[in-house]
Amino acid sequence: MPILSDIKNYIGGRYVDSAGTERFETRNPATGEVLAIVEQAVASDLGAALQSARAGFSTWRQKTGAERGRILRRAADILRARNEELARLEVLDTGKPWQEAIAVDVLSGADCLDYFGGIAAAIHGDHFQLGSNFAYTRREPLGVCAGIGAWNYPLQIACWKAAPALACGNAMLFKPAELTPITAAKLAEIFTEAGLPDGVFNVVQGDARVGRWLTTSPGIAKVSLTGEVGTGKAVMAAAADTLKHVTLELGGKSPIIVFDDADLDAAVSGAILGNFYTQGEICSNGTRVFVQRPVLDEFLDRLARRAERIRIGDPMDPETQMGALISEEHGQRVMAYIEAGTREGARLVCGGRRASVQGCECGWFIEPTVFADCRDDMTIVREEIFGPVMTVLAFEGEEEVIARANDTIFGLSAGVFTRDLSRGHRVIAALDAGTCWINTYNVTPIEIPFGGFKQSGIGRENSLAAIEHYTQLKTVYVETGKLAAPY
Repeated sequence: MPILSDIKNYIGGRYVDSAGTERFETRNPATGEVLAIVEQAVASDLGAALQSARAGFSTWRQKTGAERGRILRRAADILRARNEELARLEVLDTGKPWQEAIAVDVLSGADCLDYFGGIAAAIHGDHFQLGSNFAYTRREPLGVCAGIGAWNYPLQIACWKAAPALACGNAMLFKPAELTPITAAKLAEIFTEAGLPDGVFNVVQGDARVGRWLTTSPGIAKVSLTGEVGTGKAVMAAAADTLKHVTLELGGKSPIIVFDDADLDAAVSGAILGNFYTQGEICSNGTRVFVQRPVLDEFLDRLARRAERIRIGDPMDPETQMGALISEEHGQRVMAYIEAGTREGARLVCGGRRASVQGCECGWFIEPTVFADCRDDMTIVREEIFGPVMTVLAFEGEEEVIARANDTIFGLSAGVFTRDLSRGHRVIAALDAGTCWINTYNVTPIEIPFGGFKQSGIGRENSLAAIEHYTQLKTVYVETGKLAAPY
């Protein structure tokens, strides 16, 4: 039986029936069972949502930062209180393991609301003394912002976009990925329960047609997208017509560099976290693992033994460490990459097969897969796979590995493992990546900026940096004396 028989658009503080008749299913990736029927938003629904957001914005922007902050922190408290319920929905919608969702997905969203709720009252401009005159700046909200989410972290991404937007006094129309529509709607309910004025946060459901409407509507001041590079380019091109503000958090093919003096157990742990967490469906994953040749064999041996012990199973089982990929289509795409790796001459160290899970026979489970003897020109090394597939490449020296690591269109993340911290800082400084780690990987606390270089994105999410992306600066010059006309 469906969890929700019908998921509607959330507009003006309540669920509303779509003006259209089109519906689509959302399914449990682990079982293939239908979770819910979702109403596809049509143009009149989107127009109503925008009108509601404009009305909400006129109210919300007048509240003090302290008032806005209290509502965001109240919503964070509700998220934490409902962690188990929301984590269950996230597992059923995404296929990720329960142990991840209960520990990270909901709670990291709550942390984000807490953080921006805490700084909402501190958003301010500057004062400039200019002799007897002075000037000041004001940080003002942009207006109605659009958030477009991805399917790997539906609730967390909704919070990452909503929290800074709302803290700055904006309203938001949020479109979750059509594969994972459930928890964004729950977040909208929670905002209303926390006291957010009607219309300030609306959820519109649907496919790419909804995204195109959001990026082309002249009534929307900003679009923030989490997605793949092709979608990011399309959003940026569409937003150019109305010169919208744009934040893009896109894909990657990030390097992890393991030097011969590294703590190998820590490096193996970093490579596992950077490739197999959430079934490898994370944009910042370090899927190109460069290992200095003297420790390559030992690294591969430890890695294979650890990867083969990863427990694949029903995502709702607390013992499961790797769940199901998001869909059959995506699972087939990942398997095609694995076949390409073998065809192009990479050596399969472990994995490489579709796994069978009792009770979840229709789910797309793929073993943690490691390829060695990889070359920089291989398809599996060049293209983002977004699945549990790691490529391991040997290197000799520092300058060589930096050049090879930077030889990509992407620049989202990078990691370096070494006991020589001087070398760690030196190598990180030379890498073309926006989010980097030394002796760890994929740690993303709300307090630090997250985003990429090159085709991995524009702008930053989280931290104080996000405030700049959701405000506009107004300069005011004040003449204190008598204005003398020059003629």
